[in-house]
Amino acid sequence: MPSGLRSAPSSHLHCRQPLHVPISSGNGSYPFPVVVPGNTRFLFSSKTRTPAKAIAKSIVYLLKPKSLAFEYFEKLINFLEQFYHPSNGGQWTYSLERFLLHLVVYFEKRLQHEQVDATVEEHDPPCLGKEEMVIFIKVILKLLDRGQYSKDNSLAETVSIATSILSYVEPTLVLPFVATNFQLALETTTATHQLKNAVTSVAFSGRALLLCSLFSSQSDDSCAVDSFSDLITTSLSNALLGMDANDPPKTVATMQLIGSIFSNLATVGANDDVPAFLQSTTLSHWLDEFFSRLFSVLQNLESSSPINEGYQTSFTSGTFLSKDGSYYFCMLEILLGKLSKPLFDQSLKRIAKFVNANILPGATSEVGLLCCACVYSYPEEASVHLFKPILMNIMSSFEGTPKPGYVGRAVPDKTSKKAALSPALETALDYYLRVLAIAISYAGPVLLNYKEELNHIITSAFQAPSWKVNGAGDHLLRSLLGNLVSYYPIDQYKPFTCQPIGNIIEPWGCAKAHQDREVEMLNFPPKWHDPSQDELSFANELLQFHFQSALDDLLSICQTKLHSETGDEKEHLKVTLLRILSSLHGVMSCLPEMRPSYKDGRSQEVEPIFFIAGSAGSTVGSSEMREKAAEFVHIACRYLLKERTDDSILLALVVRVIDALVNYGSLEYLEWSRHFQAWKVESTSIIEPPCNFIVPFHAQGKKRPRWALIDKANLHSTWRCSQSSYHRYRTNAEVSPSGLMTDLMNDLLELSLHNYEIVRSYAGRALTKLLKRWPSLISNCVLTLTGNLCDPKAPEHVVLGSCSILSSQTVLRHLTTDFVSLSSFIMGILGSSHHESLKCQKAITELFVMYNIRFSGISRSFFKNSESHVDKSGFLSLVRRINALGFESNSLHWRYNLMANRVLLLLILASRSESGVYSQMLAETAGHFLTNLKSQLPHSRMLAISALNTLLQGSPHKAYPQDSQQSLDHPEYCNISSTGEILNQIIQEEGFMNETLNSLSHVHIISDNDGSSKASYGASSFQSGSERAITDFYFDFSASWPRTPSWISLVGGHMFYSRFARIFKRLIQQCGMPVMSSLQTALEDFLSSKERSRQCVAAEAMAGMLHSDITGNLESENNWLMVQLQKIMLVPSVESAPEWAACIRYAVTGKERSGTRAPVLRQKVLECLCSPVPQSVATSVLAKRYAFLSVALIEISAPKMSAAEKQYHVKIVDELLDNMNHSSAQIREAIGVAMCVTCSNMRLSGSFGPGSREELCGDVSMIEQTGNEYWSKCLTDGANELAVSIQNSIQSKQLESTSDSATENSMDHREESDAKRMETIFHFMIASLRSGRSSVLLDIIIRLVYPVLSLQETSNKELSLLAKSAFELLKWRILHRPFLETAISSILSSVNDPNWRTRSVLLSYLRTFTYRHTFILSGSEKSLIWQTIEKLLVDNQVEVREHAAGVLASLMKGIDEDLSKDFRDRSYAKAQRIIVAQRRNSKSGHSVATIHGAVLALTASVLSVPYDMPSWLPAHVTLLARFISEPSPIRSTVTKAVAEFKRTHADTWSIQKDAFTEDELEVLRDTSSSSSYFA
Repeated sequence: MPSGLRSAPSSHLHCRQPLHVPISSGNGSYPFPVVVPGNTRFLFSSKTRTPAKAIAKSIVYLLKPKSLAFEYFEKLINFLEQFYHPSNGGQWTYSLERFLLHLVVYFEKRLQHEQVDATVEEHDPPCLGKEEMVIFIKVILKLLDRGQYSKDNSLAETVSIATSILSYVEPTLVLPFVATNFQLALETTTATHQLKNAVTSVAFSGRALLLCSLFSSQSDDSCAVDSFSDLITTSLSNALLGMDANDPPKTVATMQLIGSIFSNLATVGANDDVPAFLQSTTLSHWLDEFFSRLFSVLQNLESSSPINEGYQTSFTSGTFLSKDGSYYFCMLEILLGKLSKPLFDQSLKRIAKFVNANILPGATSEVGLLCCACVYSYPEEASVHLFKPILMNIMSSFEGTPKPGYVGRAVPDKTSKKAALSPALETALDYYLRVLAIAISYAGPVLLNYKEELNHIITSAFQAPSWKVNGAGDHLLRSLLGNLVSYYPIDQYKPFTCQPIGNIIEPWGCAKAHQDREVEMLNFPPKWHDPSQDELSFANELLQFHFQSALDDLLSICQTKLHSETGDEKEHLKVTLLRILSSLHGVMSCLPEMRPSYKDGRSQEVEPIFFIAGSAGSTVGSSEMREKAAEFVHIACRYLLKERTDDSILLALVVRVIDALVNYGSLEYLEWSRHFQAWKVESTSIIEPPCNFIVPFHAQGKKRPRWALIDKANLHSTWRCSQSSYHRYRTNAEVSPSGLMTDLMNDLLELSLHNYEIVRSYAGRALTKLLKRWPSLISNCVLTLTGNLCDPKAPEHVVLGSCSILSSQTVLRHLTTDFVSLSSFIMGILGSSHHESLKCQKAITELFVMYNIRFSGISRSFFKNSESHVDKSGFLSLVRRINALGFESNSLHWRYNLMANRVLLLLILASRSESGVYSQMLAETAGHFLTNLKSQLPHSRMLAISALNTLLQGSPHKAYPQDSQQSLDHPEYCNISSTGEILNQIIQEEGFMNETLNSLSHVHIISDNDGSSKASYGASSFQSGSERAITDFYFDFSASWPRTPSWISLVGGHMFYSRFARIFKRLIQQCGMPVMSSLQTALEDFLSSKERSRQCVAAEAMAGMLHSDITGNLESENNWLMVQLQKIMLVPSVESAPEWAACIRYAVTGKERSGTRAPVLRQKVLECLCSPVPQSVATSVLAKRYAFLSVALIEISAPKMSAAEKQYHVKIVDELLDNMNHSSAQIREAIGVAMCVTCSNMRLSGSFGPGSREELCGDVSMIEQTGNEYWSKCLTDGANELAVSIQNSIQSKQLESTSDSATENSMDHREESDAKRMETIFHFMIASLRSGRSSVLLDIIIRLVYPVLSLQETSNKELSLLAKSAFELLKWRILHRPFLETAISSILSSVNDPNWRTRSVLLSYLRTFTYRHTFILSGSEKSLIWQTIEKLLVDNQVEVREHAAGVLASLMKGIDEDLSKDFRDRSYAKAQRIIVAQRRNSKSGHSVATIHGAVLALTASVLSVPYDMPSWLPAHVTLLARFISEPSPIRSTVTKAVAEFKRTHADTWSIQKDAFTEDELEVLRDTSSSSSYFA
């Protein structure tokens, strides 16, 4: 058998588990503990929730022609399909949705790869043929059928995407499926969301439908042609019903469908030699209906975001139609572009009539886009019908309105200054101006015909005494300028001259098109709007009037007091700045940028450096115009900051003007990013996959309509334009910003510190963009801003603004390369503690946290002077200044003390590559942090722990030489020994170690909720998020302890911190015996303390000492460490037992990267633990000893066990077996756990021993060492008999009320002993299954299955609880051969158990067992299991019978089709025979159990297909209903089954009832009608 087929069953076997699907009503979540350090999650993508992608990919590539993989795949899908149904959602829905998507995507990728490499004769895996594709798609269609109407939107959309992809592969299967479901959705009234999903599916499959109808007609398959054409016609007509302003999802889906269908068509309505639905007459009626519906939607729209004040002018009314991804505008452009001229004229007249007759402020943007789509298709005609009336309306509205005269006059009109527009007129003007602004976006040269009118309207809008109308005028001016000067594609949506496919379908193109293939698309490049001279001269006129003259007005307002009243001046300034802003936003980068300065004094012209080619449009104006604007705006800004510093609207307008002036290209970038976000949600309806089996050839990549390819080209062009000069000067040190640019930068800097947050926010964003483009400006900014932090008189808003700019990525990145900026930044933050405002302190802390997160090291240039010679003095000086701030003795606030220490740590780690600097700083810094260990501030202590863990490298192998002479002989130790000397001096200070241990004990906050391997300290409960960000150090990711999973609950919840232990270990390794001696002295008090926190620290210190491998003078047999360990073990107190268990685990953990080298003291620790304890000790001490033994043995690498360690294992097993029926429950649990660890270690050691296989696959083979077999026999021999005797004794106790007292006592003692032994066995089994060690203990576990099943329900509650826990874990265990055969015979033997509860539990286990092993059970084994369950249908206990029916109902789905069919036929025949016999003779002789069994068999068949209506179901459910007259419990079974059948088929009953005859329906109705109480 090929390897692919061998691996298929096991891979499918493991597929269901990670998808979180439950079996029956069980829990789908994994019951085994997966404990990982908290910070580890940051190392993985947040999207990595399930391995669905890997599972789907492996399945798709395992499929081979004629292989069994298809069979296994179908079984898997049969099981999973029920979880795709809308009524069966849960935590598994997300993973199943991903699974479905990846299955289809990888199937498509595989087909594409096979088609591209069709010339290669041999494929691995072999190519899929037509037959295999059909099988795969039929299976996937089951999932699509279930999931298409899911209430989960992502699953419903994934189904539509999958349908679309597969419809190109096998349209004869998929398209009828789409058609049927669309028809069903139309007819189903109970779930309205179904129509939306059905419409989306048709939209996504639109091209496949059209291509199929065309190619089927060529192959004379008229039936298919009619059905597909009918579907398109039906969907287009019925979808219009879905257009409703109150139902956005359905409306958007409808528009997507229309866009999809018309994207596929060439010219629509041009001739009548086309299908009926494309003929002019039909389309004319359809268009009338479409526009009626559309206008109705527009009239009922309500804007969700009203237009804001001034500087935040909104251009869109904010309804769902104008948002990205709504398809509204795109659909209109496609539809109007594809219509023939007569149909377009018809549509245009209707649109013009609607637009001119209605004022819809709630749909301003939508009406504008409608006009824009008309103008884009036929500018000349549309301008006559749309522009002219709107222009006339606006001009007539402006007549007679008051004009303050802020535009075009030197002296404003004093008489009309107080006048205002009426609300109705203001609304109408605002509406028409904005509609016109949007409509002219792509009008082109046609606007020259309305030059005078447009000039007049724009001037009037700016002169109007209404800020709302001024804003609309701003929109119109920028739209007009943009249209006049920009490059944009024209005729994008119109049909091009390429020959359509079959005269109706437009060819689509591929961006990866091969030169030899699909040349036709390459021959039809887009046409672009290239501004004519007239358009440019019009644009220059507009600039002259609204930009140049507005600048002159601005200067005159600021330099000469034109207005006596402040209000007038403010209005005049607002309008003037708005005109300047509109002009700049309109021409964008078509107005040349300001000229930079060069080092040699040149500043004449912008250097034509070629960096990235790109242009937004034709050039208008000149660099001088931009420079003049910069000069005047700078003057205006100074004036405003002096005279009008509290006017936020004016200041925000100035900021936006400066932003448009200095950030050349950023407006294009904003436009690109908005457009790009819309493309990210690209609809599947405009994608034709590379593998298209409908047409004769495949493409190189995805195909899209021509308009989409042009859109992408335009998008890319916009991006190139935004980048063309943005990076030009970053790479050229010769160039610097001009003086004007620097002035404006200073203005932005001042504005970014303004007291109004809105102004600060705008200015901060503009300044950050400017600094990114001109890095040379950053240094001065940083010095100014950090100066503000240090300034004690700086107001709150200045500090907030400074922090905002400094926290930007641009500035933080600059700090890594500029030492002066870095030094200023660090000292600025550390010197800012005098700010008392809470907001300031929060901002400074957040800035520091951001610096921590973004910190990416320092430049090597920091260690050199200007002549590139080595100069470390500056850096060392900075470090010493920071070091001085890090001591508690200074008066700094504790948070700043913490920051200083953190910066110190970051800088020393970043300078590791400079060995000279690092070695000078290491000893001093390590000493500094060691001193901080005894700090009174908890945060400083925690940071010191992180720092020492990183700085103290110690030696993982041996002690450093203690003798100074040795250090001289070994120069590599010099730096370490000097560090060691400094550390030793600190450690030997009087009381240092005692104070340190005391301080560290305060970090341990004891609570019940602390889990076992937490990455943060208990002290984190009193830390805020920002403080944690400073103290938690990213080197915690490298923590490699514990090496093995933590699953032993007896020692869980400890507060042992391995980082503390590592510090003690490394201190001992670095400084040697003096540390050991001072620790011994200090620990005397701690070891005898009753406080748990002090015991925690003692455990950590002991762990470090034991693991340090410094032997020194500890060789004596009765050494101090072992004596202490012995004492700890014998202390009756159990509160600190988890910490001491963790200490022992740490002490015996293996060394080196792989953890295989044993620590020096491991043998002694094991010897200490193995030595027997006195008989008189408390049970808690004995339990503690066994727990210590378990955790110690867990860390031993079984394959590398030494002979001595093996001997310890044998000795421990002997002791454990002797104590299995101990009187204490706690000790029995500890023994069970210890036996699991010990026995699995022995098994593993044996399997890796001499002569064993090198590579083990699957479950480890059960190789026992000679002489060690007895323990497995001791465990399992007689376990079944023991279970029976426990059951019998419990039953006999219940039956017998009196008996001989002496006999009873002796019996009770034996029974109690049996129950205790069984409890220990269950503990062993639970531990084996929970820990994952069951792989090597399977033979034992299988022999213990019967006790688990039989002792679920007994009067001994503790025993039953353990049996249930073992059962829950056992259900998840997959058994491979050769254990499978043994397990089946062992499990099925329980079918004859006299206790009915055991038989019921057996059924529960068989349900999960059969599902878990579906792919590896043979046919005969499945049949045997089936017969066993079927046998229980006629059990004498009613609960067992009903349970068996439920199990069979679930197994009939996906286990074995033949077995299911055979059972269905037999159960139907048997039930019929009973009915016939009862008709002949009412006393037919059948027992209640027999009749009930037959009814339950029918029930299982009926309930096995919820939601479906196979051909056999009506007869079965009707026959079942005929048993309604039988007595209970048969009657209640029938009633429940029929009610459940009706519930699950309620949604589609109107269609499915057609499968029943009238008689059958009558029988069902009789069953449902409840009988009268008085009957």
